[in-house]
Amino acid sequence: MQKEDIQLQQVIVHIMDSSTGIPVLSDQLLDWGSDFGDFLRAHIFRLLESDDARDCVFAEDSVTGELIRSLNQENFVEITGKIGEHLYGIMNRNIDIPPADLVIARCRLEQKDYLALLKMNYRSSYTHMTDSDPWGNTNSIIQQKAILPGENQKLSEAALIRLEDCAIRLVEKKYDVNGVKTNYFSQMFLECRGPMSARSQLAVVTRAVDDVQKKYYNESEQFEVQMEAKSIISQALEEGPVKIPALVDKIFKEQEEMKEEVVRKLDKYHLTDACMEPVNPATTRKFGKQNLVTDTGIEIRIPMDQYQNKNRVEFITNPDGTISVLIKNVGSITSR
Repeated sequence: MQKEDIQLQQVIVHIMDSSTGIPVLSDQLLDWGSDFGDFLRAHIFRLLESDDARDCVFAEDSVTGELIRSLNQENFVEITGKIGEHLYGIMNRNIDIPPADLVIARCRLEQKDYLALLKMNYRSSYTHMTDSDPWGNTNSIIQQKAILPGENQKLSEAALIRLEDCAIRLVEKKYDVNGVKTNYFSQMFLECRGPMSARSQLAVVTRAVDDVQKKYYNESEQFEVQMEAKSIISQALEEGPVKIPALVDKIFKEQEEMKEEVVRKLDKYHLTDACMEPVNPATTRKFGKQNLVTDTGIEIRIPMDQYQNKNRVEFITNPDGTISVLIKNVGSITSR
């Protein structure tokens, strides 16, 4: 799917500026036009392909969930206003949540109807201003404190809800709520729950594997087992959805003690039976190469496909404990 496939149907914007004391709710739909339409499609599409996004479901008593279930084309303005009021009430009680414009868009993609909740947090920037008087023009630079995120910037909080079953895909950021960093967007506003994002799952798995390998191998052995683990993860990601138990089995093979320790670490995050499926190439790109730095300052970057081909790269442990790296069958070398 491409972002051009997103068909916008109804769009409205409510101003969530907590410094004003009340939300400024629109009672008219927004004429999005071609440029602003492209801007909205870009943010919705980024949410769809983001590996930071989580797939969640509403709690049974969710206020926002109940409002969305009652939404239709005729009451769109009224219901989105109530959603805006609900969000503003949470923001007004928690001053660390940044002010924003809440853009709500009803859209259609892949023959299904969705509702996008895009919280566009303000940022500060500078622009020029011209004052004119009988003696001429005076140009000055002023600060604008309510600039919206650009088309290529990630939104900190956004959700895309499939209207037929209210399945949610969301991204969010923690802010201070009563002195505690909290995912207020999912916990207090949407009142929904769901597993970790694909990026978080991958980070937890790789950290657990790395920690256990560092515990069981001495420093001179670590780089090679870490490269092998990275190679296995890279291959698994290329093949599609990754079943975490099968991945751990493949990395540690018959090393039962290490495998059990990794499983204990993953169990804390409820990942022992999980399946992860990153969709954004940026998430998996770091697994496509391995950077090595020797104690003498030599840096080597090895693409994983070359490492997996034993006819290209070989690591040789010498009798004195030093390591030689043999790069084989090179057709040419370029200096950069």
